[in-house]
Amino acid sequence: MQLVFKEIFTAFMVLFAVVDIIGNIPIVIDLRKKVGHIDSRKAAIISGVIMVAFLFLGKSILTLIGIDVNSFAVAGSFILFFIALEMILGITLYKQEEHTANTASVFPLAFPLIAGPGSLTTLLSLRAEFRTENIIIAIILNVIVIFIVLKTSKSIEHFLGQNGINIVRKVFGVVLLAIAVKLFAHNVKALIEII
Repeated sequence: MQLVFKEIFTAFMVLFAVVDIIGNIPIVIDLRKKVGHIDSRKAAIISGVIMVAFLFLGKSILTLIGIDVNSFAVAGSFILFFIALEMILGITLYKQEEHTANTASVFPLAFPLIAGPGSLTTLLSLRAEFRTENIIIAIILNVIVIFIVLKTSKSIEHFLGQNGINIVRKVFGVVLLAIAVKLFAHNVKALIEII
């Protein structure tokens, strides 16, 4: 087991940017209005379990369907690129569905809002570059942050205001865009070397 602070910090920041829990505060508040109560602890734990499970099983699933991690990481870099564009430009590139279920803590909050296609793709992309134990610590740290943000979402929205939330989204969007370019370049280089 080799813990590398730089890897933990980078993986944490990448996941934090992709999950975008601060930027999702308006969605969380809207969900609370629709369904009443949201169990913050349940949502955080379930999203963490999904992410850790995918970190370990994702590669096996890919191998089963004949895709290598580098190819998946390149595809993932495109998803991150488009998520970053959404954050920076304030546009929506995918269709958002309406959810009114009483199980809002699990669906759509834990999955797919927190542990969604973006974060799951990111985990496999990170696994192509970083050690697994460092990524797990980054996931745990993100789960703690997610829990705190969900628990205090009303206060954060009131404190930051809509403009503050928009600024945070745009800043993390730029960070995510840079990470997407780096992931793309690193994994394309690895694919070229294999060929």
